[in-house]
Amino acid sequence: MNHVSTRIRAFAGLLRAGLVALCVVSGAAHAHGVSQGNLLLDHPYAVPSLAGVNNGAAYLRGIKNRGDQADRLLSASSPIAARVELHRSVLDGGVMRMRAVPAIDLPPQTVTPLRHSGEYHLMLIDLKQPLKDGDRFDLTLNFERAGTQTVKVWVQTPRDASRNQHSH
Repeated sequence: MNHVSTRIRAFAGLLRAGLVALCVVSGAAHAHGVSQGNLLLDHPYAVPSLAGVNNGAAYLRGIKNRGDQADRLLSASSPIAARVELHRSVLDGGVMRMRAVPAIDLPPQTVTPLRHSGEYHLMLIDLKQPLKDGDRFDLTLNFERAGTQTVKVWVQTPRDASRNQHSH
């Protein structure tokens, strides 16, 4: 009976450890989206920087404006770069070009994506060090209505990186 009791205790210990690990992982997954006022800042991320390039880019899966009034992303900053610019990709004579914009409009009841293959992104100018897969850094976003929010950005290689290589 003692042998069975020992096995049950060992199994219970493993089960507890597994549940704790599950809670930590699910907490980390939830922590990757942040609410600020009526805005939900979903999945801030960056891609590894290219060798020999001093600039990088940061993205969000989307900024969801759950409110009834429009908001705007006015600026951003990060300790890992000299400055952060808001950029929009535009088609210019058949060539996709990036242009700095003064703000990004966030209409009410909509999601505005800032994706690596999309219209908007945040340019990290004069990186202090290259961005490597697995790194994390702070990014502060300044909104017209919602105020200021700092998010943790995770550097990761996108699943579709082979199809969409966003060069800077």
